[in-house]
Amino acid sequence: MSHSPLHRIAVAAVTVGLVLTACGKSDSGSSNPPSAQPGVPNIKTVKAGKLTTCTSLEYPPFQFNEGGKVVGFDVDMIDLVAKKMGVEQSILDVKFDLIKSGASLNSGSCDVAAAGMTITDERKANLDFSNPYFPEILVLISKKGSGLKTVEDVKSKNLKLGVQTGTTSLDYAKAKGLSATEYDDAGKQLLALQSNQVDAAFQDLPTVNSWLKKAEISAAFEKGDEITNGDQYGFAVKKGGNPELLKLINDTLTAAIKDGTWAKIYKQWIGSDPKQLPPVQ
Repeated sequence: MSHSPLHRIAVAAVTVGLVLTACGKSDSGSSNPPSAQPGVPNIKTVKAGKLTTCTSLEYPPFQFNEGGKVVGFDVDMIDLVAKKMGVEQSILDVKFDLIKSGASLNSGSCDVAAAGMTITDERKANLDFSNPYFPEILVLISKKGSGLKTVEDVKSKNLKLGVQTGTTSLDYAKAKGLSATEYDDAGKQLLALQSNQVDAAFQDLPTVNSWLKKAEISAAFEKGDEITNGDQYGFAVKKGGNPELLKLINDTLTAAIKDGTWAKIYKQWIGSDPKQLPPVQ
C-alpha cells in the first residue's frame, strides 16, 4: 500500500484451506500441502508447517476478505513461496505501523510481511526487502463533478483529504502542505469518503480501482490524475534475520516474472495486462 516510512475482524470460521480466528489470523492453501520442492532448504518458520504472513486488512486487491477467505495479489504471490517450501500460508492481520517498523517480524509474530508495502530508505533500516514486485501509482478519488484532480487542488480549495496512516500517500500530502485526516486502513478511509467526512481520498491506484468496481462507488466518485514516482512494492523479512527465506522469495519472484505467472496473477487481480514487468534482479 503505498504504506509509508513514517497500521493497520473478529470472525471464527473454517473453510477448506482457510481458517479465520478472532485475532485476525487466517490460513490459506491446501490442507495437505506438498513436501518442499527439490533444492529448497529447510527454512525454520515461527509455526511449524506454516509460512506466517503479516499483512494489514482490508487492502484490495492485494489482500482482503472475500467469501470468508483472505485473497489477493500478495496472497497469491506468497502462496508460491509457501508451495516451494511445502507448507501452508497463514495470514496475520496487524496494524501497518507494526509491519513497516519491523516490530511484527522482530517479535516472532510472522516470517514475512506482505502488505502492498513501498520500499523506502527509512523502511530498509528496519526490514530486509525482497526485489521489487509491483510499481506504486497514487491517485486522488473524489465526488463526480468536484473538479478535484490533484492533492494540490484539495489544498487550494481548503477541502478535507483522507489518507491511510503510515503510507506514502500521507507523506506526499504532508510534502504538499496538507494536514490530512488519517485512517487505520483503506476500508475506513473509503467509508470516510462515502460519509462525507472527507472531500477526497488519496490512495494507491489498484486499491482505488478495486473500490470503483462497486457500482455504488463508481456512480458517485471518480479518479483524478495518476502520480508515478518510480517507487516499487516489496515483500520483507526480519532485518538480518532470515536470508534463506529472502533468497527463496527473490528466486520465486524471478521465476514467476519469467514464466508468466506474475503477469497471470496481475491480470486476475488488477483486471488488465501489465504495461511492464518488474525488474528482474
